[in-house]
Amino acid sequence: MSGSQALTSLCSKSHRYSCSSLFPPSILSSSSNPRRRIPRQIRPSTVRMSSSHPASSSAASSAIDFLTLCHRLKTTKRAGWIRRGVKGPESIADHMYRMGIMALVASDIPGIDRDRCIKMALVHDIAEAIVGDITPSDGVPKSEKSRMEREALDHMCALLGEPSRAKEIHELWMEYEENSSPEANIVKDFDKVEMILQALEYENEQGHDLEEFFQSTAGKFQTEVGKAWAAEIASRRKKNKH
Repeated sequence: MSGSQALTSLCSKSHRYSCSSLFPPSILSSSSNPRRRIPRQIRPSTVRMSSSHPASSSAASSAIDFLTLCHRLKTTKRAGWIRRGVKGPESIADHMYRMGIMALVASDIPGIDRDRCIKMALVHDIAEAIVGDITPSDGVPKSEKSRMEREALDHMCALLGEPSRAKEIHELWMEYEENSSPEANIVKDFDKVEMILQALEYENEQGHDLEEFFQSTAGKFQTEVGKAWAAEIASRRKKNKH
């Protein structure tokens, strides 16, 4: 299914809102090429609620529209696993959920806001509800991927409408994207740790050789907790191979 077909399919399942309630028309009509899934400008003015809804319900309507869009995070499978032939691969939401659990169970670190880490883990890939899971194999330049995701995030925040919550989501996402805080450093490491732990599980369960995923993270951990957890995963993988 192409990107535009997936978006149209999602809209067709909504009984109360039109497609334009969730996506600007230019997204729905774009090609499946990941470079063109998001238009150059996604304007908040393109997000309109149905006039049939009373003003008193607009906050609830916006929240449900936002959550309906987030449904794609549950149904979109992580592209790297699909390319390697993994059966029943995890979704984007699966990945973010376990990262949130990682932030919850990690030992206390002086000066680190645990709640902020949990929130950041839950929103760091949220723009993929629109752009999908773009990987290096897609050949999309990093700057273009970032632009697409930022515009998708802007659209989602406009869709949510609630200023304080939208602002928080936007700030958390930007902080992660720019790796601009100690919390972002940790969550970036959790992103890699979750991936290699999942790779180990797929190797054990399905017999795949997913060495490339371990190689892609080698030497890139920034924090002590990230390094320690990655080392534990590597140790278990080594034992399993003997």
